[in-house]
Amino acid sequence: MKIRSALTALALTVAPGLAVLAGAGDALAAQDGAQVAAVSKISHATATSMFSSVGITWSSSGNCSNRNVSTCTSFEQLNLATAQGAQTLKRSSGCALNITGGTETGHASGTYSHWNGYKLDYGKNTCVTNYVKGNFTYIGLRGDGAPQYQSGAGNIYADEGNHWDVLYYNCGGC
Repeated sequence: MKIRSALTALALTVAPGLAVLAGAGDALAAQDGAQVAAVSKISHATATSMFSSVGITWSSSGNCSNRNVSTCTSFEQLNLATAQGAQTLKRSSGCALNITGGTETGHASGTYSHWNGYKLDYGKNTCVTNYVKGNFTYIGLRGDGAPQYQSGAGNIYADEGNHWDVLYYNCGGC
């Protein structure tokens, strides 16, 4: 429990004033105890506050935020680093950002998935496309044929035609 307390305290100092939710799977340690990783989850309200503070908008085809409805756009259980990554993209690019997909059901599964808080979808616009293609490294096609670009921080931007599907491993230099 000392590790969990330390990690929770660390997460709270990384994002003062934010409501950070900690769950049973947030702290992971290797059997030898040498490696510890923490993933801080945030609430929908915290995420929307973070996004609003930098001018990021969001929308859903169902005009809702229920995580269990695929036509909603939810940020419940979003990773703190993912929300911070969105803020970093907004500040760095200066582009209008509209989030069209969050942690709601209906996306592909896997460890680094929307449901697990690692991904956001952004509506496509010329500014974001030019920023990604002009500042990030093309790394080839994803298995489904989507062209991928990698930021200097290691985050992956996939061009899915009508939107950008972004995988945040970290906050991108927040």
